[in-house]
Amino acid sequence: MTVSHNTHQVKRINVELVKNTLKAAGTGTKASIAGMTQLSVATCGSILNELVRSGEVLELELEESSGGRPARQYMFNADYACVLCLMVRTEGGRHSVSYIVVNLTGDRLDEGTRDFTRINADTVDLLIGELTQKYSNIKAAGIGIPGVAHRGVIGICDVAELAGVPLGEQLSEKYDMDIIVENDMNATVYGFYQLHNPEEDQPFAVVTFPKHHFPGAGFIVNGRMVSGITHFAGEISYLPSAYTREEQLQRLHKQETFIPMAAQMLASVITILNPVSVAVTGELTDPSMTQELLNECLEHIPQEHMPALLIKNNTQEEYMTGITALTLESLTYRLQLVERK
Repeated sequence: MTVSHNTHQVKRINVELVKNTLKAAGTGTKASIAGMTQLSVATCGSILNELVRSGEVLELELEESSGGRPARQYMFNADYACVLCLMVRTEGGRHSVSYIVVNLTGDRLDEGTRDFTRINADTVDLLIGELTQKYSNIKAAGIGIPGVAHRGVIGICDVAELAGVPLGEQLSEKYDMDIIVENDMNATVYGFYQLHNPEEDQPFAVVTFPKHHFPGAGFIVNGRMVSGITHFAGEISYLPSAYTREEQLQRLHKQETFIPMAAQMLASVITILNPVSVAVTGELTDPSMTQELLNECLEHIPQEHMPALLIKNNTQEEYMTGITALTLESLTYRLQLVERK
């Protein structure tokens, strides 16, 4: 029973390896893919034949012969499927859902933003229904929300009508596809990592100070998001403080108290994570306050341990990139091997 299970796992890993190699290379033959993957030509041939039958790989013309028998070329079919990503936002009294549809290599097929007077589960459901009608080969959907999500169930959320809703399960059953529900800061920090690629093995953080909402943070360690056991990591408004959460929010919205309050939160993140850099975002921030914020942080953090600070107000592209990457990854099969010491 165990042997059969392991054989099945190895087969899925090999299939994923062939697909990813072909995606990266553009085109290839059975022999060239075998060389790149270190799999046998026979194994690659068997996998490619299956992928051609399913439509995930396309057969091309024979390559030009240099004297021997010409070899068949293959190409990854980026349009075999696509994914839908939704970004739920509530900022400054404006409620909106931005969406993007991409193929398997991340090429954008459609995008837009809808404004709503209110957002609830039906709002998200109707938009997914509309876009899956338009794109019948959508295989997964990712939903970014300004709140905590654990196993598809939304907890604390800036969009009150989504709090407590098992959105992932409801939509997955209705549309028969993988649905991931992710915290917006986790998606944003992953997008920063994908786009700007800070030093790959170094910890990295994004901390946001939005208008009218509590601050939040996202973390990358060793190239992976740190979400915590219940995806509560990054809810920095719950850090122990002399002020209640509501008092913290008030102080963050006053010009004379923003810098000390924000620096205290940043110092806590820096002390715990010791990141190489921190991106500071949100409507309450401005690049002009970089030096002042840095100086205030140095009141708490020794100079040699202070990371670089980058203040960036508009993180829409990072958010979109992060949720897109996470949704595309949900379609891949990954087996993590852990070496025990």
